[in-house]
Amino acid sequence: MHPRVPETTEWRRLFAAEAGAPRPDLALLCLLIGAEADPSLDQEGIDRARRLIGRLAELAAHSHRSGRADDPRAWALTLAELLGGYCGFRGRPGDYHRLESSLLHQVLRRRRGLPILLSVLWMEVARRAGAPVHGVALPGHFVVGLGPLDDRVFANPFDGGRVLTGTDVDLLVAAATGAPPVPSMLNPAGTLDIVRRVLNNIRAWAAPRPERCDVSLWAVELSLLLPSPAPRLRYDRAQLLVQKGDFLVGARELDAYADELAGEDAATADQARRQARGARALLN
Repeated sequence: MHPRVPETTEWRRLFAAEAGAPRPDLALLCLLIGAEADPSLDQEGIDRARRLIGRLAELAAHSHRSGRADDPRAWALTLAELLGGYCGFRGRPGDYHRLESSLLHQVLRRRRGLPILLSVLWMEVARRAGAPVHGVALPGHFVVGLGPLDDRVFANPFDGGRVLTGTDVDLLVAAATGAPPVPSMLNPAGTLDIVRRVLNNIRAWAAPRPERCDVSLWAVELSLLLPSPAPRLRYDRAQLLVQKGDFLVGARELDAYADELAGEDAATADQARRQARGARALLN
């Protein structure tokens, strides 16, 4: 855990503990992100959301009883019919402009969300139902994979669970990168990598909205509670503290960041120290 991140709430203590667990619970981590964003989300609301995921898993397992447990296409079709069809979970372009689209409890309520949150829902329902499932973090778009790596089926929860062909996957990657996918892009995404991407999406939503620097700040602080956070996050946090008017603490963080970098990147360390002096000057 990063020693400079304030654990101001019980939610943050739970988040840090779950992130450090041997097998972190993806749904719980995403719901705890929601609790940071939405003060009305309490323990009862988190428990209710988890029960709903469990009920959806029971429905998926019941619907799949006539199919082969190891048939990834059959699982993809079962989940698409239940989640994308009957329940109406899917996305649309306007969802990219809403913070709620990155919060799992709101996705469960609105049945709309970003590709990664809809994929989280699919993964958690499918896993509880007994399906072989994993997330695939394509550049610019998140999908799910069902089945073993050498015989898997890709589905796009943002499009209601449409099963993707190899060409579909190539086109999704090409739209984001201008090039076809390389094999590493199709690797299963780890739980903490998914959580980091969710938090990065929240920061991307808040970045062009200076009035929501509070959102950027808590997203950075949660990122710092994940194991092995990127050192750059400390700099980002310091900048956000200055932006929201906490000049003294922001300056101290910039100096601390500079001290850590001094031996390996003197130019960046000097820049951080200049920014720290500038932040202190704003106190006068």
